[in-house]
Amino acid sequence: MGYDRPMSVIDRAARTRRGLLKAGGLMVVGTMLPRALTAATVPATPATSPRVVRPELLRRALAALERHGGRLQRDRMAIVDFAAPSAQPRFHFIDLANGASSAKLVAHGSGSDPAHTGFLHRFSNAGGSNASSEGAFLAADYYVGKHGRSQRLIGLDPTNDNALARAIVVHGAWYANADMIRTRGMLGRSQGCFAVGEHELAEVFERLGPGRMIYAAKV
Repeated sequence: MGYDRPMSVIDRAARTRRGLLKAGGLMVVGTMLPRALTAATVPATPATSPRVVRPELLRRALAALERHGGRLQRDRMAIVDFAAPSAQPRFHFIDLANGASSAKLVAHGSGSDPAHTGFLHRFSNAGGSNASSEGAFLAADYYVGKHGRSQRLIGLDPTNDNALARAIVVHGAWYANADMIRTRGMLGRSQGCFAVGEHELAEVFERLGPGRMIYAAKV
């Protein structure tokens, strides 16, 4: 995967973050950051897209990475764009060393979308809310539970610091498989967890790994 030189990665990631903050922070799947960050590619009113991490969302994620950097590995991170509908790939995995990114489908909590519209309407950090939480999460250890292999998450912000107590995790689920889009037009809903397609889980774990940040927001 090309993550064998941690010192070089960190140095390059720091330079990348500075460049992103100056240039507006657009990131396109499969491209390198310097090419992606031209003024002409940044729309005046960015829209959600399965191929783009929007500038304001990326700026907030990078600020969170700096704020919590002492607890995080800083070679790559994930951003969940909850402004996008569940029918779009909105779980973005970003390599900060070279700027490459990819995106996967991910479900939101039923408490965030009671009418099951496919859009997240609200966040909650409360136990029993079944809602998604916003903020920075530390991807922690793996375990095997009721959803099979899963990854615990530690909430790093006041908006999500109950994540561990609420058992908000990354796991695979049938209702997050791509065929749900074809049959229902949207994914099913979790109980606040970041649920991904069953056949995507191994790749998600490989791209994320323990010690890295997931930043989730709707902006």
